[in-house]
Amino acid sequence: MKKLVIAVLCFLIPGIAISQKVDNSQIREMAQRFKKDERGPYKDIRWFCNDGTTRPPKERCPEPGMQRARYKDEVIGLAKTNHIFLGQILAATDFGEFLDKENNYSRLKQYQLGNYLRRADNGWVLRKAQYYRGAMQAEDEELWGIEFFKWLLQDTSLIAQNFFLIREAAKDIPHQGDDSKTLVVRSLSKEISDSVPSFLNLRVKIHGQPEPADTFAVARWLQTNKQKLSPNQLAKTNALMQNMKIVFQAPDLNGLKKYLTNIPAKSEVSIAVNSLAQNYSSFTDKQKIAALSELLLLVRTQITLMPTATARLALLDISLKLESILFREMQSVDNETLDELLSRTYYLAMAAAGSGYIELWEWNEAGVILKPSKQPAISIQDLNNQLEAARRIVEWSAGMWRGVYKDVIDVYSGFEPLAHGFYDDRIRASLLLYLGDCVSDIGIFMAERANLSNKVMGISGQGHIRGINPGYALGELVVVNEILEDADISGDKIYVFNRPPADLKPVAGIATVSEGNMVSHVQLLARNLGIPNAVLSAQNLEALKAFDGKKVFYAVSNKGTVLMKPAEQMTDAEKKLFAARQRSEEKITVPVHRINLKQNKTLSLRNIDASQSGIICGPKAANLGQLKLMFPEHVVDGFVIPFGIFKRHFEQIIPGRDISYQELLTSVFEQADSMREEGKNENEIDDFVLAQFESLRQYIKSMPLLPEFIADIEKAFIENLGKSMGEIPVFLRSDTNMEDLKDFTGAGLNLTIFNVKDRVKILQGIKDVWASPYTARSYKWRQRYLMNPENVYPSILVIPGVDVDYSGVLITKGITSDNKDDLTIAFSRGVGGAVDGQAAESWLLKATGEALLVSPARETLYQSLANSGGVEIE
Repeated sequence: MKKLVIAVLCFLIPGIAISQKVDNSQIREMAQRFKKDERGPYKDIRWFCNDGTTRPPKERCPEPGMQRARYKDEVIGLAKTNHIFLGQILAATDFGEFLDKENNYSRLKQYQLGNYLRRADNGWVLRKAQYYRGAMQAEDEELWGIEFFKWLLQDTSLIAQNFFLIREAAKDIPHQGDDSKTLVVRSLSKEISDSVPSFLNLRVKIHGQPEPADTFAVARWLQTNKQKLSPNQLAKTNALMQNMKIVFQAPDLNGLKKYLTNIPAKSEVSIAVNSLAQNYSSFTDKQKIAALSELLLLVRTQITLMPTATARLALLDISLKLESILFREMQSVDNETLDELLSRTYYLAMAAAGSGYIELWEWNEAGVILKPSKQPAISIQDLNNQLEAARRIVEWSAGMWRGVYKDVIDVYSGFEPLAHGFYDDRIRASLLLYLGDCVSDIGIFMAERANLSNKVMGISGQGHIRGINPGYALGELVVVNEILEDADISGDKIYVFNRPPADLKPVAGIATVSEGNMVSHVQLLARNLGIPNAVLSAQNLEALKAFDGKKVFYAVSNKGTVLMKPAEQMTDAEKKLFAARQRSEEKITVPVHRINLKQNKTLSLRNIDASQSGIICGPKAANLGQLKLMFPEHVVDGFVIPFGIFKRHFEQIIPGRDISYQELLTSVFEQADSMREEGKNENEIDDFVLAQFESLRQYIKSMPLLPEFIADIEKAFIENLGKSMGEIPVFLRSDTNMEDLKDFTGAGLNLTIFNVKDRVKILQGIKDVWASPYTARSYKWRQRYLMNPENVYPSILVIPGVDVDYSGVLITKGITSDNKDDLTIAFSRGVGGAVDGQAAESWLLKATGEALLVSPARETLYQSLANSGGVEIE
């Protein structure tokens, strides 16, 4: 797999021009121009002949050739500089280039996203070019699609690893081939346009990019032009609409039999399809849903066992048809009893696994819990377990789309905000729509009996909402699909968004569609500060947009019940919560009574243990030293730059000024206290403090390092790591005296520098780590809640990088169970992902010995360490 090295080496080669990437504003302007251009992203139409020549559209090739559009030069340039492909024409595209495996299948995913944008935005960049006759030919696109899948599906391991992506691609890439009705549609549309010129645009659309919506477009055209048509033209138009309805109607089970000609007759799938088609009409609704779901799962497990790519493509198409039939069946089903509801939930979850929305091993973990009991009654606890398992499957399934397509959506959203709608469009068009409804119904059933109903602004589907962190807040509601990196986050507002940013500053309240990683730094810090946090569905987010900008009261109970209502509807008891809340009572004192600031030499990990946490260094180094003492052969060597070394440097006079770094810091807090006594508001005080901190950080980053310290650290490298500084890559891990305290974790607030090797960069990295406690994020999460913020001291743990397959974190408490005897583990592939907020694989290890999958990993890319320093994205 291609590796992208995050380390910049700049050099110039005379005579070679390096094209620069096009920025988002330019791409946005380009897309707007294409929308108004009759040719869109295309330059012109040409015949592409088999002998390699190209000819004008009116000069056919002497032998078979292909007619299609050529891309504009700027479209070709955008593909080269930004790897962005607009208006893709499949015919004649190289299969490997389109699959784009080296770039995480980016080009294939862009094709799918482009299809969505065309549906959502009236053709998008093809708004007028969709009527550009000859730009692309439907039959050429379909023939290409068939050959592409035959090529792709030869790779068994690729199918096993990317079943979801391949199946989703089969929804977008034309490959079904023309049948008789399709040919009739094409023929009739040509005949009508030949005699009625106003029909030409519709004919071009039907021939080039046919879709169900075309039926309604023809009906509207007929209504407008009916009086102008001859009887023959009217008859042909009515015949066209009838045939279009047949072409675009939902498939039936008998339609599946045509695929069986490409599948071994004695295969398990072939026998199952024939049996289902034969008996389907006699089934009850419950039996139909069960049979369709079981067959979907069977198809997925059998697809890699098929002997040919043609057979595998047939199974892929059967899978899509089965989901379509199941989707149609669910439209007319009502959940009359709890037993029926639980049964449908189980089978729809099974169908989700069969459709690739969750992995098979994930289904094996959760399906056992969901399987309907044969007992006549079910306990509230067992029902709650089934509800939580079903909720997890819905969340995991939604996470599959986000995990697979996020890289492309993030790129396109920079110049086309509509790109974010792709997720919801795919999810709502899948059987997850009905699985989510079942989960909501179970949640409502449970809530009514336990008197724990969510009450969130009167929106529908509240059974999807689940509290994950108790707390209460009062503030303006801000509902957004995505938070941009440079977005202005206000600490007194309540935010609802898809996924919490990894560097989120403290806010009044949070609700997210994607929980992310429950042991990420953001989640742990939110729990520390009592920030209410809940998970909801994408549909809930859309419903809450109606209340964006409104002042609301938001509360999450210890049992996970969620309340949100307009501020004016608050009860007197709820208002008293805020009248009684005093920030001064919530402040934490940094423990400094035992701290030793006289240690001015680096210390080997072999000479550190847990008892020195908060005295010589932070808890990371102290606990790692303890592990080194207990398991010397299994823990890396390393050394610690203690608090005292930082303190000694901090007491230096700032170059060009007559004040030390320490005195500057102390004066900032003294002035902040004075402003507070003068009645200044907290926002004004924060602005002042952060402006001063920015200056302080820049001073620290350019701080001169003492010569004796440089000599000491060079010696520490040789004695502890066996190599000179600059010869071995190391991690510089921040480790303050304000971490892992009883009342506050302080996790992830300061800088850790990954795998740095260069000597100059290591020395600069030390200063960067020392400066990191004074960032806006660190201040807002931590220092504003301290009684003595001037007494936060950073130490630095220096250890060599270990390039691991997986990394993660273990917490000695069940976060989801709230049981102190349980354990929580989260891990992800590569280095550092679990604590950085990636969608890590998380498990609850119960004290009873049971292991419960809380969430699977959904990241497709991960970090590994480069021998030259820095990290690589794989």
